[in-house]
Amino acid sequence: MMWSDLTTPGNGDGTGEELFALADAIAAVIGGSVAIEDLDTRVLAYSTLPGGRIDELRRQGILGRRVPDQPGPQGEGQLRQYREVLAATGVVRLPALADGELPRAAVAIRAGDLPLGTIWAIEDHTPLGLAGEQALLDGARTAALHMLRRRSAAALELHARDQALRAALDGTAQAQETAYRLGLAAGTPLLLIGFAPAGTPPEAQALLTRLGADLGRHWAAVRPSAAVATAPGAVYTLLPGEGPESGRRLAAQALAAVTRPRTEPPRAAFSTSAAGLSELTELRAEVDDVLRVTTGDPEAPQVAALADVHAQVLLAHLADELTRRPRLRHPGIEAMLEHDRTHRTHYAPSVAAWLDAVGNIGEAAGRLTIHQNTLKYRLRRSRELFGLDLDDPDTRLSSWLQLRIAAGDTGSPQHRPLRGREP
Repeated sequence: MMWSDLTTPGNGDGTGEELFALADAIAAVIGGSVAIEDLDTRVLAYSTLPGGRIDELRRQGILGRRVPDQPGPQGEGQLRQYREVLAATGVVRLPALADGELPRAAVAIRAGDLPLGTIWAIEDHTPLGLAGEQALLDGARTAALHMLRRRSAAALELHARDQALRAALDGTAQAQETAYRLGLAAGTPLLLIGFAPAGTPPEAQALLTRLGADLGRHWAAVRPSAAVATAPGAVYTLLPGEGPESGRRLAAQALAAVTRPRTEPPRAAFSTSAAGLSELTELRAEVDDVLRVTTGDPEAPQVAALADVHAQVLLAHLADELTRRPRLRHPGIEAMLEHDRTHRTHYAPSVAAWLDAVGNIGEAAGRLTIHQNTLKYRLRRSRELFGLDLDDPDTRLSSWLQLRIAAGDTGSPQHRPLRGREP
């Protein structure tokens, strides 16, 4: 298929004739067809020189003005390619991902450290040479100038607010300076919402970049006073004049607006309300604590506040402290865990199940699918072997906390049936 098979472009979409002219100029050098995209894979412009071959993916991108998402492994390969291009400083050569596709060369469009989009060249019959690579690099710099020129004042303001909020979150900007840059009056109540991809996907940074762009557009439409900042681990939104009562609703609405088809919905966490920017770093720590728990748990709520996951957050901090200071661990619990590992016994999950059941032997034995006498024997032996005084409430508390933390690395063995070698 050739470019001439498609309708020639107009400029009614506002992208401007200059990007189409640039795409033609690059195509004239490299001998293959060219497309210019923004960060949302929208096709802003494409070359129209006669004889330039295109494949079905490019044809769909032109007709729909957006590169279509591919299903299954092909879609995963597509995401990897975009991530590779945006991370590279030069031209990236990319193989075809499916039958009928043509190989491509691509380069990121940047203005300083700000990514703006990508340029994709289909390699025709002749592979891209040094002159073609230089044309792509020069084209990316020129495209950046055009794209920045055509960005609205509102978009540039969003970027400035991103930089101001990011500096405030990092604690590198004074509260007074941040208030001036964000246009916040003294005494304005503030709410911070954080968004992050669920799990630890390999393309997490690319997902964050896209999530930040989507959220920037969403909040600009529904809350122009909001400031949005994309950080390495999350996208943060600062909402003036809002409190926790509206935070959950607004976070849920934002998730619904930015969640893409066939993708795992991100997680959102909202803070308590603060009276001023001097509390912003504490709000970020609160939001980060919640996201740490919810992004790693498939069963966690999509939108949560600290009160919703307080116990998990507390356990996570206690686990951090025990990692930093291992001598704080109960020696009897450590000995019991080691005994279970080396002798394939089940003392630790048995004690944990009994503690979870608040001392109810029948309930704990049922959870473990063992006889009550077996559980009683294991509890008695745990006292004898490891010196655990389970009649003492403080010992029960410290033992339960450490066993829960240990179970966090291996699932929840205290709730699984335990048969096999006794005791």
